[in-house]
Amino acid sequence: MRSLFLTNRFFWLFGGIAALSALSFPFEWLFPLTKLLLGMALLFVAADAFYLYAKRHLLSCQRCVGSALSLGDSNVVTLAVQNHSSTIPLFVTAVDELPLQFQERNFAIKAFLPAASRSVLRYELRPLMRGVYAFGHIHLFAQTSLGFIERRFTFRQPQEVPVYPSVIQMRQYELIALRGVSETAGIKKVRRLGHSYEFEQIKNYTEGDDYRSINWKASGRRGSLMVNQYEDERSQQLFCLLDKSRVMNMPFGGMSLLDHAINTTLTISNIALKKQDRVGLLSFSDVLGSTLPADRGARQLRKLLEALYRERERTGEANYELLYEAVRRLVHGRSLLLLFTNFESRYALERVLPLLRRLNYLHLLVVVFFENAEIRALAEEKPRNTLDLFRQAVARQFLEEKEEIRRLLLQYGIQTILTRPEDLSVSTINKYLELKARGLI
Repeated sequence: MRSLFLTNRFFWLFGGIAALSALSFPFEWLFPLTKLLLGMALLFVAADAFYLYAKRHLLSCQRCVGSALSLGDSNVVTLAVQNHSSTIPLFVTAVDELPLQFQERNFAIKAFLPAASRSVLRYELRPLMRGVYAFGHIHLFAQTSLGFIERRFTFRQPQEVPVYPSVIQMRQYELIALRGVSETAGIKKVRRLGHSYEFEQIKNYTEGDDYRSINWKASGRRGSLMVNQYEDERSQQLFCLLDKSRVMNMPFGGMSLLDHAINTTLTISNIALKKQDRVGLLSFSDVLGSTLPADRGARQLRKLLEALYRERERTGEANYELLYEAVRRLVHGRSLLLLFTNFESRYALERVLPLLRRLNYLHLLVVVFFENAEIRALAEEKPRNTLDLFRQAVARQFLEEKEEIRRLLLQYGIQTILTRPEDLSVSTINKYLELKARGLI
């Protein structure tokens, strides 16, 4: 009977009877009462066992999880549990064998199932690493209302699910950026500062329209001011350059900087593809990684997703000469280059600045690097003693060096994004939309 387990209620009951039995030696009048209670207890336990084991397939369970999980997001997993008894309600504890990556040892969901009923149990998982996640078996521990014993049901449902870059985040920002759903998520509405080369339509003049776009012929025919409306130029090229060296291994919010950059790469690539731009990918460290020529369409998005899924951090230093040669070979025509990297010191930037300037001469380069949110929190908290003052001074020095790096890049005409990891997608989308609106790409 490996499936039978005794509950705490069982031990409390028979522990009490044992104590009463011990007391019956000095108090003999307790002995008949003890025998009566023992008989009743055995009867209740036997009835409990009968209810639980009368039906072989008393419970059934099915796990429902998506074909892929989304990195860094809450993914819903459901367990559909069915009580096949037409008369007995059950108290059920569900234990799902979660993938090892979560290191969860005390996972359990409790539920009450009336007779002949079905219940859907839900829980959420937030994976912090890409790769294959293996689910194990599902165990259900069932008790009746008596609660003296419980029966274990094991459902063998091993299942492997890949964790891909955040598709949930990609869809979320697609709706916001392309449909203008809301500015509450941080996506800014950018006013067009220059002319694009893609004519869209003629419309009535409204306050704020560029007077240089007035169509005088159409205005004369209609008797009111009409302006030419342009849309963002299409078929421009966007390349995401992913630094996967050791500087991107630093964790924030449980995820490495590289994983934050990968999620953002997928998000910005999807938006660019929806705007009919062509998107490519190039990853590098001490060796060259993925190289995906610029293209557009749903097939290109799938290629990007698979390439990003396979990316892994490396422990070597980033080779920017290798990056420069790869860009010269792979990128044809002026393109927007989004370089996701991290500089912790001015010296680290100065070593590679000549190569960045050359890339910016050939293309429009945007260097995306990260602000350390924990250091900023340390710099802004109120010091309590002298040691806190020293720590705060060092933290402020680190923050000032980051700002100095940003100013140095701007001094040489290189666009920059200095952002917290959690704001990376919003900041990158805003910069992309700004550059599109200004006609700089």
